[in-house]
Amino acid sequence: MTSSARPLLNRRLAEFGTTIFAEMSALALSTGAINLGQGFPDTDGPEEIREAAVRALRDGRGNQYPPGPGVPELRTAITAHQQRRYGLGYDPDTEVLVTAGATEAIAAALLALVEPGDEVIALEPYYDSYAACIAMAGGRRVPVTLRAHEDEGRFRLDLDELRDAVTDRTRLLLINTPHNPTGTVLTREELAAIAELAVERDLLVVTDEVYEHLVFDDAEHVPLATFPGMRERTVTISSSGKTFSFTGWKVGWVTGAPELVTAVRSAKQYLTYVSAGPFQYAVAEALSLPESYFADFRADMLAKRDLLAAGLAEAGFRVFRPSGTYFITTDIRPLGESDGFAFCRGLPERAGVVAIPNAVFYDHREEGAPFVRFAFCKRTGVLEEAAKRLGAAFRAPGTLE
Repeated sequence: MTSSARPLLNRRLAEFGTTIFAEMSALALSTGAINLGQGFPDTDGPEEIREAAVRALRDGRGNQYPPGPGVPELRTAITAHQQRRYGLGYDPDTEVLVTAGATEAIAAALLALVEPGDEVIALEPYYDSYAACIAMAGGRRVPVTLRAHEDEGRFRLDLDELRDAVTDRTRLLLINTPHNPTGTVLTREELAAIAELAVERDLLVVTDEVYEHLVFDDAEHVPLATFPGMRERTVTISSSGKTFSFTGWKVGWVTGAPELVTAVRSAKQYLTYVSAGPFQYAVAEALSLPESYFADFRADMLAKRDLLAAGLAEAGFRVFRPSGTYFITTDIRPLGESDGFAFCRGLPERAGVVAIPNAVFYDHREEGAPFVRFAFCKRTGVLEEAAKRLGAAFRAPGTLE
């Protein structure tokens, strides 16, 4: 025990306590509720990829420290993926870095590129680690809010608001598309405007593209690095967990110009140094799966999205049907509710289902107060049961049982 009255946790992290995901997962366990809060699948990915990891373990590949930048096989597979998908050519030796998931990649990028006092613009609501990583880097986060458009059933970025947020102190734009938690996929026109702004104001950009293979309907994922003037100023981040349903393996990566990747690696080497050796070989094989895998994966998630969206709508929620990711954001005001925290804390007992209040992803908590996020990356039977429970818990829109 320390005898000092000084708080043990430094001021940069004092606002960050236990994550909402830990709280809601604990509620799911204690109540036996269906956990549609945290974004992880309840089934494993392709059997051949799991077997590839087993084979690497047995063959002694990666059981000791792998190379700092990542095993050559995976770095080569990442560059082939970027070239095949998006026409982006990268050197596997100087322009790719393997990380312990996308979360570490985000942390390393911000620690490497942000000086204390620099402003970092992030699209609000944002994944909660963004705020913590900006704080650890000593930066100042500047949220630009994606606003709900009920007539369109989606959240949209106000490009004028984004432009107005840039000041002489702005160092970096932190962009997430497909966007968690709203499910928004930024359009080519929106991305072109972001690129133009970044070039005009000489800004660095970090893009979180972990849901790149989960886009639906007529949406398309276009990496920001493909736009004029962006390759040399963009750190692109993705990972294997969301695409191949092995979230526990924590294999992510960074691609970018050599000087950017070198900077990120300088920070990353003092975080985990290296990780997931045998799994890196398996992910290299996963990235080479035929297009049919990715198409079937999207089709499966699309069906699950539609199943849960229909159940939520029937229960009385206002549903914002996502164009990407595996999350659905809902508005609880048609149910006569307006406090997402209170609603989510009571939902396990009321309906036997766990969700996440979107307000945790906002600086402007009042903007996110009436929104609640559900994950649909679960087995069909689980989603059907969740929809049944929600339907039983709520009467017609505007009243509660």
